[in-house]
Amino acid sequence: MSADKKGPVSELQKRVNTEIQDNLDEDIELELEDDQLADMLSETEQLQTHDTLPRRLYFMELLRLQRELIKLQDWVVAKKLKLVVIFEGRDSAGKGGAIKRVMQRLNPRVVRTVALPAPTERERSQWYFQRYIPHLPAGSEIVLFDRSWYNRAGVERVMGFCTDEEYEDFFQSAPEFERLLVRSGIVLVKYWFSITDDEQHLRFMMRINDPLKQWKLSPMDLESRRRWEAYTKAKELMFERTHIPEAPWWVVEADDKKRARLNCIAHLLTRVPYREVPHEKPILPPRAHNPEYHRTPVPKDMYVPDHYAKFAAEHAEHVEPHGGKAAASART
Repeated sequence: MSADKKGPVSELQKRVNTEIQDNLDEDIELELEDDQLADMLSETEQLQTHDTLPRRLYFMELLRLQRELIKLQDWVVAKKLKLVVIFEGRDSAGKGGAIKRVMQRLNPRVVRTVALPAPTERERSQWYFQRYIPHLPAGSEIVLFDRSWYNRAGVERVMGFCTDEEYEDFFQSAPEFERLLVRSGIVLVKYWFSITDDEQHLRFMMRINDPLKQWKLSPMDLESRRRWEAYTKAKELMFERTHIPEAPWWVVEADDKKRARLNCIAHLLTRVPYREVPHEKPILPPRAHNPEYHRTPVPKDMYVPDHYAKFAAEHAEHVEPHGGKAAASART
């Protein structure tokens, strides 16, 4: 919607446009390279949003920070470090989006995400922290917790899934548990993604009206919306009882998703002093050719049907890159 053709764009419409733009951008980020920025930016450039960060700057910074994350990853591997990063916050605060950008270009053999489901009956009979321990990193590993043992300080407390005694025991135990982790050599970083009441309401409504994202809203999420103030009180007490020198909380202002991601990654990079690890450039060996080898034909019925061959052919006829239609035909 443009202001000159259809009147001024409301603040709400700008915020909705921001969500639309962010959803589209998410689909292309993995394919993004520096020289693609100009072409990519045109897709939703006409949308008036409430973003305070130019998209070109966002993508350039994201790529720069992700290159630094690769250096951090290499340093963790080389020095056999153990890094745990906890992502907490209200539903729809942007934890998952930030985790995705951290993970995007890293080695899944080194960096993994842990998002545990509700505890089983057996797990509920265990020591509370026990089910998290198998997911802690060994040397040369990074673990990102998409929610963590702080479930007890948040959802379990607000929804009545734990007793007052269990809640108090958590606050007695959590600082000692985390000090133990740090003494064992684990670097522990804790982030709280903070959004406003209005922003959460908007994001919930966007999910309700988006068939591709409705799965993100559980009955528990909807109930958490009703209990906004109870969650606020629980968060404040959690900070008061578990903000310790060995593992302090860091608050990420997350109403603006893009700035939140960049700020979080930039801060994470400061938590581990790292240097670039030198690598020798790989040399691709020549392919071995055995004249006695003959490739066995694959039966046609084993191939996945090519439903899009017709569309690809039609598209090739209309594409005119550099050399026009003739150039496109010459490549087919």
